[in-house]
Amino acid sequence: MKHIIVGTAGHIDHGKTALVKALTGIDADRLEEEKRRGITIDLGFAHLNLTPALRLGFVDVPGHERFVKNMLAGVGGIDLVLFVVAADESIKPQTREHFDICRLLDIPRGIIALTKSDLVDPDILGLVRMEVEELVAGSFLESAPIVPVSSVTGAGLDDLRRELARVASTVPEKNAAGHFRLPIDRVFTVKGFGTVATGTLISGTVAKDDEVELYPASRRLRVRGVQVHGSKSDRALAGQRTAVNLADIEPADLHRGDVLSVPDRFHAVTQLDCRLTLLPSAKPLKHRAPVHFHSGTAEIEAEVRLLQSTAAMRPGTTTYARLILREPALLLPGDRFIIRMFSPVVTIGGGAVVDIGARRYRKSDDLAARLDTLAGADNSARVSLLVRESPFGMSLDDLIARTGLTESAIVAAAAGAPIVAIPQPRPWYVDRAWMQSARDRIVKTVREFHQKNPLLPGIARQDLRAGAPPFLLDALIADAKEIVADADLVRSRAHKLVLKEDETQARAKIETAFESAGLAVPAVAEVLANSGVEPARARSLLQILLREKRLVRVSEDLVFHATAIDQLRATLAVHKGERFAVPAFKEWTNISRKYAIPLLEFLDRERLTRRDGDQRVIL
Repeated sequence: MKHIIVGTAGHIDHGKTALVKALTGIDADRLEEEKRRGITIDLGFAHLNLTPALRLGFVDVPGHERFVKNMLAGVGGIDLVLFVVAADESIKPQTREHFDICRLLDIPRGIIALTKSDLVDPDILGLVRMEVEELVAGSFLESAPIVPVSSVTGAGLDDLRRELARVASTVPEKNAAGHFRLPIDRVFTVKGFGTVATGTLISGTVAKDDEVELYPASRRLRVRGVQVHGSKSDRALAGQRTAVNLADIEPADLHRGDVLSVPDRFHAVTQLDCRLTLLPSAKPLKHRAPVHFHSGTAEIEAEVRLLQSTAAMRPGTTTYARLILREPALLLPGDRFIIRMFSPVVTIGGGAVVDIGARRYRKSDDLAARLDTLAGADNSARVSLLVRESPFGMSLDDLIARTGLTESAIVAAAAGAPIVAIPQPRPWYVDRAWMQSARDRIVKTVREFHQKNPLLPGIARQDLRAGAPPFLLDALIADAKEIVADADLVRSRAHKLVLKEDETQARAKIETAFESAGLAVPAVAEVLANSGVEPARARSLLQILLREKRLVRVSEDLVFHATAIDQLRATLAVHKGERFAVPAFKEWTNISRKYAIPLLEFLDRERLTRRDGDQRVIL
């Protein structure tokens, strides 16, 4: 069954709630105060199975100016608007404001109902029709059907149902494959069940026992049960009026404006770049002006920062702006919003979220070109731009959180963009030009290192990172045919160690000095000083001998020849399983405590001995 959300709009007391009741048989005024005063204060909900394959969910919104913020909480997820104008009063202030809100929220389609048509004669009804046609000219409602109806006599209701069915058939199905997002518009307690939150499911699905996250509180919750249009269901799909029974949370911990969504997927934000339109009826909007920000079911105080010019924004124009929110909210690119003045509290504009990255702009940045790309429909261009802007690229999960696109959409966009996917447990994307430049830089650095240090085998990996994640450095090295990684060193493939004659002689002198000393080795500095070459080359020759394992470093100051260590191992093998103390070790090796203690600590590290109090056991 196809599920369509219909939102009412129109001035107070123009018959919205009565019309919904006449169509569905459900009284959407649920509060006692609403029934007593005869006006809708908060959101009301009703549903109608129009055909076996089509269900309409009605969101009845308040018309009174004082309750427009409640109207905004309900209008965000609707597929089509049922725009109501009373035939006996025609167009009123909230008629125009609700119309402006629907346009700013980019609602694509609607139907106009001329209610209370039984109260006027045909001439007046014709005049009202003309006034409405003039109001909606050039808008999404310009070619919308206009249906005179009477909730009292029932006149025109069948015509209205036919038009609702016809227009609803043109509404595309909402994306059930998208990320689950449920903006909360009501919270209450049901005896025997506990806390229930309701809203219009704007994307994705939710099922019983799902784990969800409450934004912006970052609190994980479990769904105990699901209802769709008031009936128990195993699963709710995008486009349906949905109620979820939540475990382990009190109603006081949930608020209208909160959003239930996928755990660990998104981040609530306090800054967003947007494309902002100011209504022709508004006053000029100053840079840093305070406003009420409405998106989904949230209402948040915000500040408007004009990005393209600090001069006041003229009525009827559109520009890029940054909104600074006083409280965090879950928002994604493409989300629509409305802004209202503080005083008087009237709707002045709205638009769409473009970016939630809080990028710091420089004077040299082509801000308009950047935001044009992010606001465009080319996902490959959007993904490519975000990856290029990030110093070391972005993960698949980061791109999903930043754009709101699905995983499959990101993968498809990346395939058509000049970026490279680096395999990880989750793919990582880098700009192709950046990767080539970084790879060339690493090759150049390795080549220059060999020129300055011909006796060293290679440069340490750490010295090549320049802040990049280790896996990214590995990918860059693997992509460069001219270099190769050996453990923690990186060298040129063509690099070969060729010693000069004096270096060959010095290397032999260093090795002989340690080999002839047995276990009573001389100080390293002394050996290097007597090698016959300058200190820097002598240290490099020592490193070569250590790397070739002809020498063994036991401590910072003590280096032994490998044959001496082998002889020590043989000595220990004779005493395998015995317990001994330092004096016995000194006697076996004929060395002083200066050498004995470091050697014993080395043997412990090599797991040839194990310390047990003041003694050791030979393993």
